[in-house]
Amino acid sequence: MGKSGKGPNVHVVPVRTPSGPKFTVREAGNPDPLIRPTTQERAIERGRPIARDNHSELVIHRPNGRIRDSDSHGHDSNPPRDRK
Repeated sequence: MGKSGKGPNVHVVPVRTPSGPKFTVREAGNPDPLIRPTTQERAIERGRPIARDNHSELVIHRPNGRIRDSDSHGHDSNPPRDRK
């Protein structure tokens, strides 16, 4: 972790597999996946505790690769109000 105590953001990203599109979890800056390809729901379940341990963002991508949502697990001294 850097000086701020924040680790790399965790991304739930789409991957192509012979059996069709799936999702995996990657840390920013690391090309190697942290989990085997699975459903998006399962990848989110597996990625959330990693982001929590990193005190970083969980960034969830759509099947087309665009960002769908993000969830902060950092220690923001002035967090935004939840608009969901």
